[in-house]
Amino acid sequence: MNDVVPHIRVVAAVIEQQGRYLINQRRSTAVLAGLWEFPSGRVEPGETDEAALQRELQERVGVDIDVGGSTAHRTHRYDGYVVDLVLYRATIAPNQRPRPVGVADLRWVAPQELENFAFPPADQATADLLFGMKRDASLSKPPQTKSVRAQVQKPAVN
Repeated sequence: MNDVVPHIRVVAAVIEQQGRYLINQRRSTAVLAGLWEFPSGRVEPGETDEAALQRELQERVGVDIDVGGSTAHRTHRYDGYVVDLVLYRATIAPNQRPRPVGVADLRWVAPQELENFAFPPADQATADLLFGMKRDASLSKPPQTKSVRAQVQKPAVN
């Protein structure tokens, strides 16, 4: 019997403009459909986190980005697989505006508004840690889950 559980590495962009953060909604045909998340995607074999994030942001919200440092990491066990989620600070290239290319919708929200959006469990827990929030767990509609590990790196204060 093979007990190997697939691990999926996912990278997400934390993009802030004027105190608001970019989030997008998963399409109705996606896994965990209708939930919100920071723009993100899977890292393909042989791809760096930065290259994956740049590709995914172009495919999902139609913008080029500059990838900064990692701000948070979370490993989350879903039923049948494990997601290793890494959040990176990112900035949108000048004169570009996000649009819902490969997602259902997108919004710019203040940190205190994030609690009004249902996120997948790994994303919700990471955002909660990153922004120091406690959310109502009923907002998320996940499959059976179990948290494995969380790490957050606080941004440097200049």
